[in-house]
Amino acid sequence: MGVRVELLTVGDELLRGDTVNGNATWLGRRLTEAGVEVTRGAVVPDELDVMVGALHDALRRADVVIVTGGLGPTSDDMTREALAQAAGVGLLRDPEVERRLRERAAERSVPLRPDALRMADVPEGATLLPNPAGSAPGLRLTLPDGVVYALPGVPSEMRAITDESVVPELRGDRVCACVLHTATVWESVVAHRLAPVEAMEGVKLAYYASPAEVRVRIEAEGAGLLAEARETARELLGSACYGEGELSLDRVVHGLLADRNATVAVAESLTGGLLGGELTAMPGSSATFAGGVIAYATPLKHTLLGVPDDLLAAHGAVHPEVAAAMARGVRERLGASYGLAVTGVAGPEPQDGYPVGTVHVAVAESGGGATTRSPGLPVPADGARARVAVRQMTVVHALDLLRRVLLGLETDDPWPGWAEDREEAG
Repeated sequence: MGVRVELLTVGDELLRGDTVNGNATWLGRRLTEAGVEVTRGAVVPDELDVMVGALHDALRRADVVIVTGGLGPTSDDMTREALAQAAGVGLLRDPEVERRLRERAAERSVPLRPDALRMADVPEGATLLPNPAGSAPGLRLTLPDGVVYALPGVPSEMRAITDESVVPELRGDRVCACVLHTATVWESVVAHRLAPVEAMEGVKLAYYASPAEVRVRIEAEGAGLLAEARETARELLGSACYGEGELSLDRVVHGLLADRNATVAVAESLTGGLLGGELTAMPGSSATFAGGVIAYATPLKHTLLGVPDDLLAAHGAVHPEVAAAMARGVRERLGASYGLAVTGVAGPEPQDGYPVGTVHVAVAESGGGATTRSPGLPVPADGARARVAVRQMTVVHALDLLRRVLLGLETDDPWPGWAEDREEAG
């Protein structure tokens, strides 16, 4: 698969948990997409001896080490010193970097602190990597055991240097990959369904689960084999697969609505605005999203959405007919082509005798017809975590139901034999 890469992120704040290590997550995904094998990752403190030791350890295993963080102007930014010590060389002040630092300060009409010039210190023999998004350049230094890339910890700067300098140099040339997205199907069932693809020689699958969604990454040795694996996987996944690459479920829905010159309005109970938030995340979403009503309290389902009082009295707020009435009400009141509604029990306690995870979603169309889905969501044991998960899964189920209605797909089972696959996968 080409070069082996280890990631080394630097910073006491990462070890303390004050900052989430988003750089490692982004780098791992970006490099993997480029066909580069990331074999290990580690976090080290702002301590020179530890950093040097970690560099030597990583280079004994990998061809390339990518370090993020520690290139700033403060006293705890010691990546330059660690690189120099690991290579057994000194630091030299680069006049061109110093000039750019002084010009940058002058342009901003701020004095240049003497310690800021540390960013112009470069380990002898290192190559500067242009930083289009900030001050400190990245560095590439060849050591006897391999190559080290040092990148700033600021995410925008790290990403810019990675895309412009690191990925073009490390990009793999044997492995091709694609990512498929599925909705409302368990990870174990997806894996069970894709067993024939998993068994293909030269093909590797990886699964990334989030609430009610699974991403499947397919790697193959060559474009022809990838095309075969992708086609087989899509056929096996059927309508559960809603897209590829960076395409998200909300974008799919917006695209389908735009194709039909249609709009959607949402009525939310347990999600409390999450569904509307998801449908307004995409720029330009106002073309297909009309608006929404958060009718959290039961009486508001009647006063704002027109859900019949006798229906609420007979069944309470958590019922498929209530979801359907909410969908019809919001469609009519907001003048949308489709109404999309959700009601249910997010937890952590049961409601009206219904357990946590009881959820009903509905799509209403012109003419008063409505399609409902009652998925019965799996609930984590942790009550606080369960509430977050149930709300997130509800959003996915609602968007997927609307997608299926727009495409005229089956709205209950993702594919023929779904029940059997679920039972066999456990």
